[in-house]
Amino acid sequence: MPGLTAYAGLVDVAQLREGDVVFVSAAAGAVGSIVGQLAKLRGASRVIGSAGSAEKVRQLTEEFGFDAAFNYKDGPVRTQLAEAAPDGIDVYFDNVGGEHLEAAIGAINLGGRIAICGMISQYNATEAVPGPRNLVQFIAKRITMRGFLVGDHTDARPRFVDEVAPLVADGSIAYRETVVDGIRNAPQAFLDLLAGANTGKMLVRL
Repeated sequence: MPGLTAYAGLVDVAQLREGDVVFVSAAAGAVGSIVGQLAKLRGASRVIGSAGSAEKVRQLTEEFGFDAAFNYKDGPVRTQLAEAAPDGIDVYFDNVGGEHLEAAIGAINLGGRIAICGMISQYNATEAVPGPRNLVQFIAKRITMRGFLVGDHTDARPRFVDEVAPLVADGSIAYRETVVDGIRNAPQAFLDLLAGANTGKMLVRL
């Protein structure tokens, strides 16, 4: 499911084109890490990821093949994204929302596409969260933004399996899993997932 989410969001929703510069938030997660690798394999000129620790940033560049990555806790996302993508971005795959989305809108080029997969920064908000303050840029830049759920893209599964399964089998695509033992630990595993303690898919082993 995370792989199909990445594939459908990048290929069908964001309509990745060869030569695009792609930015992925929560890029060390189960979906984000596949998005970045698929983007590179499909001809993106540059792939940038954000994550929440120095170790995850290292994994993005050394294990998952991202061209650049940054820890969003080290400073404003807008500033770090501008440094990583001096010529702007063409595609933003959003798993976070909030500051990341606003920064991506600011950095996106003419005709840019945004695929909204998740907004984890807002899931635990107890009050309404203000939207990005720069939505007016959608007009001048002719930006397209679309939210999606993987269940709407089951028709893409045969294409996904045909293309991606061989890449996983031959090692062209790497993935990680965080495994927690025991059903009694499932609630804590869920909390750790929301806090970003996992790398890749969070699994509970019975």
